[in-house]
Amino acid sequence: MVEIADRAVVRGTSVIAAKRPQPAAASRHGAGFAPLATVAASPWRALAERAFEPNGYYLPDWALAVNASARGRTGVSALAAWSDAAPDGAARLIGLLPAISMWRAYNIPLPVLVSADPYGTLGTPLLDREVAEDAAIGLMREARRAGAHALILRDVALDGATIKTFTEVLRQGGMRPRLLQSHLRACLDATRDAEELLRDALGPKKLKELRRQRNRLAEHGEVRFEVARTPQQIASAVEIFLTLEASGWKGQRGTALGQDDGDATFVRRATADLAASGQGEVVTLFAGDTPVAAAIVLRHQDRAFYFKLGVDERFAKLSPGVQLTLDLTRHLCADPGIALVDSTANADHPMINPIWRGRLAIGDVLVPLLPRDPVVPLVHGALKLRQLILKPLRRAVHFIRKRQEKSS
Repeated sequence: MVEIADRAVVRGTSVIAAKRPQPAAASRHGAGFAPLATVAASPWRALAERAFEPNGYYLPDWALAVNASARGRTGVSALAAWSDAAPDGAARLIGLLPAISMWRAYNIPLPVLVSADPYGTLGTPLLDREVAEDAAIGLMREARRAGAHALILRDVALDGATIKTFTEVLRQGGMRPRLLQSHLRACLDATRDAEELLRDALGPKKLKELRRQRNRLAEHGEVRFEVARTPQQIASAVEIFLTLEASGWKGQRGTALGQDDGDATFVRRATADLAASGQGEVVTLFAGDTPVAAAIVLRHQDRAFYFKLGVDERFAKLSPGVQLTLDLTRHLCADPGIALVDSTANADHPMINPIWRGRLAIGDVLVPLLPRDPVVPLVHGALKLRQLILKPLRRAVHFIRKRQEKSS
């Protein structure tokens, strides 16, 4: 267990010169802040099984594949919290957060560590549910040792057990977290009956229209929904997904996973490794022999994560992505091991929001590491200024893209 002395934060500490936190040498149990690739998979998997809150994107099979080759996401470090050694001499990993510097995350040169982007919009750290507070304290301690004055937890569930744990730990140290931004995104209550849920969400008129479109799709061959679970099945299904994703607007923008060798390598490796552990699948909708939509789904504990969707744009008028999502809804609601499905989609997503009416509050949270640290308001102010500058630029890019799509 983490010593009680670690719960007390030294007050009156002077601010160190702004610098990027650097990986340190290994502690007595392992590296407290070191390259992600050096974290052993076995204790990481054991921690994932005991995690206080699920996060499929921080499973070792996914995160290590991202770190190995994904475009712009390699070379990540990790904060790790370890328990005292057991009688047999083995140490227990109780907390893990893949992390990067604030300079890499935002181009802001302040001594802050930021949760790494795992190619999925969820950055909730893994905390051992049996010692969650000690795990949070351990991660904060290792961040301080690395020279950081704060942590930024990006895209975390604001009502989740992990943020509640960090909030309580901060309260005990006379501090509080700061919310940087928040939004709501769609989720599925998979404990409900799927047909009842879809009727409530879409209504009879919309469902009738979708049945008409499905019948039209069936004119091209029998419509069937397939789930690839084994590594052999997924090896084939993921190629279909990559091809479909690149055939649509993502391909036109150059952002499809299959258009970059590193991204394609990551997704092939991650889906195969997750399939081997029963934590991933690829779902595909066919019309006859033609795949018209495919998606990747991750699983962690009682939660599933809807990663990305690819569709054949030739069938766009028949809503293949929606049709796949309806079948996926039925598939996951019928699974007694899944209670909630996180869409991991943007806020106000036009496809998923009308179908999955549950909402998760997601946001970025600033976690101070020292009380009354003048660096913390500096960080908060710098991020607010950055947001003010980028917001109109993003609107302009969105407007230009919409005009290009209409004219094409």
